[in-house]
Amino acid sequence: MPIRTIEADGQRWAVTHSGRITANDRDEFSLLFTTGDGPERQVRVTRYSPQGARWRDQSLAELSDEQLRTLYQYSQPSLTSPEAGYRA
Repeated sequence: MPIRTIEADGQRWAVTHSGRITANDRDEFSLLFTTGDGPERQVRVTRYSPQGARWRDQSLAELSDEQLRTLYQYSQPSLTSPEAGYRA
């Protein structure tokens, strides 16, 4: 699973696809933004519709850092997301 890293809100975030498959299969993917370790770990989740490749790994590779930062701005805390198991 590919991992990208970005700087957002003054922190370094690892970005990966969640692996969760929705009913829309290749029309919508989820991304996990993760920073920190242990009790300081934070996870945020967002979904997006790929504009190019319809495979998760390739689609993530095609996103620019600026596009990832924009998706981060739309992300929600893990408590609100089935992709993250509704955990903090």
